[in-house]
Amino acid sequence: METKIKYQGRVATQNDIVFINDLIKKNPQDSRRALSKKLCKAWNWVQTNGVLCDMVCRGFMLALDRAGYIKLPARKRIPNNPFLNRKKPAKIDIDKTLIETNLKLIQPLNIQQVRKTTKEKIYNGLISEYHYLGYTHPVGEHLKYIIYAKEKIVGCLAFSSAPKYLNCRDNFIGWSSEIRKKNIHLIAYNTRFLILPWVKIKNLASHILGLTARNISKDWEAIYKHPVCFLETFIDTEKFKGTCYKAANWTYLGKTTGRGKNNKSHKQNRSIKAMWGYPLCKNFREILLYVK
Repeated sequence: METKIKYQGRVATQNDIVFINDLIKKNPQDSRRALSKKLCKAWNWVQTNGVLCDMVCRGFMLALDRAGYIKLPARKRIPNNPFLNRKKPAKIDIDKTLIETNLKLIQPLNIQQVRKTTKEKIYNGLISEYHYLGYTHPVGEHLKYIIYAKEKIVGCLAFSSAPKYLNCRDNFIGWSSEIRKKNIHLIAYNTRFLILPWVKIKNLASHILGLTARNISKDWEAIYKHPVCFLETFIDTEKFKGTCYKAANWTYLGKTTGRGKNNKSHKQNRSIKAMWGYPLCKNFREILLYVK
C-alpha cells in the first residue's frame, strides 16, 4: 500500500516525495526558500489571489525532512519571525474630546480601508490601546478600517479569514466538509469592532456595520483578487448582547460550546460566544455551495 504523509491538509504520496527529492537533486545550490517556490510553481500551489503558498510549502517540506522522506539543504540563515518579535503598536496621539451628538449631524461618515496604507499604524495603535482584546496581528487575508466623522476618528473595525470549521455557521449554510474547504475564502470574519470610549452617538455602531457591508466585498477583491459574500462574528455573551449587529440586520446563528477547538476534556474553558452572520447578497448560499 502506498504510504501517504499529510501536512495541513496536503497529502504527499510516494510519487510526490520522489518529485521533491529530484527537485532538490537538480538544484543543489538552492536555498530552502528557493526550493519551496519552485515546488509551488511546479504544483501550481497558489492562493486564490495567485500568490504562491510559499510559507505553507516550506512547512510541508520541513515536515517531510524531519520524517526522513527528503533531505533539505542546511539553513543559510534563520529568518526573523514577525509573530515572535513583533513590537506592540505605538500609542496614537488623538483628540479625546467628548463627541455626543445625533448621528444625522455627523453624516456622511468616511470609512477608510487602511490595510497596506500609511494609516494602518493608526488602526493598530487605537485597537491596541482601546479594544478590550488588544491588538494581535491577523493571520491570512484581512482588511482594516478607520471610521471618520468630519475628520475626527470615531471607531475602527477589521475583518479576516474565517475560521475553517464552525458548527452553527456550517449548518446555517448547509455545506459539506469538502465544499467548505473549497469556498471558506468567500467568508470574512469580523475580528475587531471599536467605538472609541469618548464617542457617544446613538445607532452609530449599527450604521457603521451597514455602510461597511456595502463595500467590503469590493475592497476585499481589490487586494485579494476574489470577493466575499458572507460576514460573520463572535460576541462574548458575558460582556455584550450584540445589539448593534441585531440592529444592522445580522442573523443570530447560535452559540459556541466554550471549549475551543483543541480542548479534549469536553468541559467549558472559556466564555460562550454568540455567533452572528450577514449575507452580502441574496444568492449567497448558491455561491458558497458552488463547486467548479
